[in-house]
Amino acid sequence: MAGPVQINIPSIIINGAGASDEAAPQAVRAGLKRVLVVSDPFLVEQGLPARIADQCRQAGIESHVYGGVTPEPTDVNVEEGLDILGKTGCDGVIAVGGGSSIDVGKGIAVMAANDGPLSEYAGYHRIPRPGLPLFAIPTTAGTGSEMTRVTVITDTRRNVKMMMLDAHLLPTAAFVDYTLTLSMPRPLTANVGVDTLTHGIEAYVSRKAGTMTDALALSCVGLVGRHLVQAWKHPGDHEARKGMMEAASLGGMAFANSSVCLVHGMSRPLGAVFHLPHGLSNSVLLPAVTRFSVPAAPDRYAALARKLGWAGEGDDSQTACERLVDGLQKLNDTVQIPGLRDCGITQEALTAALDKMADDALASGSPQNNPRVPTADEIKSLYLEAY
Repeated sequence: MAGPVQINIPSIIINGAGASDEAAPQAVRAGLKRVLVVSDPFLVEQGLPARIADQCRQAGIESHVYGGVTPEPTDVNVEEGLDILGKTGCDGVIAVGGGSSIDVGKGIAVMAANDGPLSEYAGYHRIPRPGLPLFAIPTTAGTGSEMTRVTVITDTRRNVKMMMLDAHLLPTAAFVDYTLTLSMPRPLTANVGVDTLTHGIEAYVSRKAGTMTDALALSCVGLVGRHLVQAWKHPGDHEARKGMMEAASLGGMAFANSSVCLVHGMSRPLGAVFHLPHGLSNSVLLPAVTRFSVPAAPDRYAALARKLGWAGEGDDSQTACERLVDGLQKLNDTVQIPGLRDCGITQEALTAALDKMADDALASGSPQNNPRVPTADEIKSLYLEAY
């Protein structure tokens, strides 16, 4: 039998419409005196970080905003936020936004209590000391970062996406407020929605999956099957948005505790080299990687097809797996996920980057959790297939 399994999720999760308004009261309960609100320029323009900061001030907590997070977050973002935090004496961090803002918030919170550089902590369980209290308020139903002990930050000096997994990165509290996603544009809804599905699928087929993570992963996948296309077609549909927000959080809980696999291993180098958003790079790879992986775990993939409603209980595993692979491509087509060739990447540029991307994918460790572990040459072929 396998040994004991460690499960980490935030100790406080507040879910539902208006959950974000609970951040300030929870900051008071945590004894915080000064908080740094971390976000991105778009949300700063929309006024959400200022609203959270104002709620904190009204509760008696001094607040400062760092709004410079870039779409694919970097070590420079962490350093900029850390500089403001140090100058203002903040004792807590509230990250508001998509996975990028939450990932940067995690980096700032832990680096406030640990000596740098950040790159020293890339990999698994390498952060010595717990960071400052971190509150996470997601605004996209995708990454699930509000639930995870994982952050992905680009090392600008080496042009590598660093993955860090450590319990010290786990948010203290998560505020899952689906109303913050009602204004998301269709392309973002599609990218982060298929990203969420990728989390559920990879958490379920991972070699590190277990009973508890299976329950979370299957719940995530079932919600995506019911709600993604509706949320994409009808952005103001509250039930669909709520379902996708909950799917994202469940997927985050699942993959952070059973690990992601080959899609993520290949996605990070693709994003680092060609600057694709994380959700999009996962989405374009998912059908090809699933087709490659199915022979090594047909019963698991068949169960996912049934959970999505694409195969019936009476279908055998082979039929269900075929429907899963076909369904993933059809889903991408339905929500207008572009292929790699439509993302401004030439075949020449992709071919030139294959060796580096395959090496970086294997070095990340994620492909080794896949049901079928690929060689470098097989990874290169999958990149070309996704093109």
